[in-house]
Amino acid sequence: MISQDTLNFLKDVNLNNSREWFQDNKDRYEVARENVLDFTAAMITELAKTDLGVTDVDPKKAVKRIYRDIRFSKDKTPYKNHFGIGFSSVSTASKDTTGYYVHIMPGGSFAGGGYWQPTSEHVKAIRQEIDYNGAELKSIVDDPEYVKLFGDIRNENSLKTLPRGYEPTHTDISLLKIKDFIGMHTFTDAALQKPNSPKMVADILAKIYPLNEFLNNAIA
Repeated sequence: MISQDTLNFLKDVNLNNSREWFQDNKDRYEVARENVLDFTAAMITELAKTDLGVTDVDPKKAVKRIYRDIRFSKDKTPYKNHFGIGFSSVSTASKDTTGYYVHIMPGGSFAGGGYWQPTSEHVKAIRQEIDYNGAELKSIVDDPEYVKLFGDIRNENSLKTLPRGYEPTHTDISLLKIKDFIGMHTFTDAALQKPNSPKMVADILAKIYPLNEFLNNAIA
């Protein structure tokens, strides 16, 4: 589970985002990071019961750096006010791929996955798969439990115009218009602090697994 000390550290980073403060609180950061690593390891173990391919994911590689890349940003604060946990799904090792993501931030935590901003080549392949096999994707994203957790995938980020090569009368035109194939579910600080929170988050990610598999089959 995520400790209150970890959440308190992140709150303090948000209020005191400077290198001087961070250096004075480096020990707190190391403790918080170890807590997140332990949480990540337990979560991956649970998720592997659904997606066997994540069994070998290294928590140290999955937990993102807290240091911000400020080279091209107007925001020059040096540290993130959250811990990000991200790793690819089973079927591909490419950096352009489906995956899972967990965001731990006081008052703003969420988990989910899918494929955010797919390459143009992959968009074309996914649309072709929807054209051939839209019923399978519908069965995944229109399942009541999926909708309860993640909402309607069509509302996340869709084209305002028709995708090239498809007619407005296409049975699955609403799916073909999708640009980002993702689902995210928010949860409270209190939920993160429960002993079963790694399983709770893994259960959320497990509901993304069928979407990842559909997309991976399309881009394979």
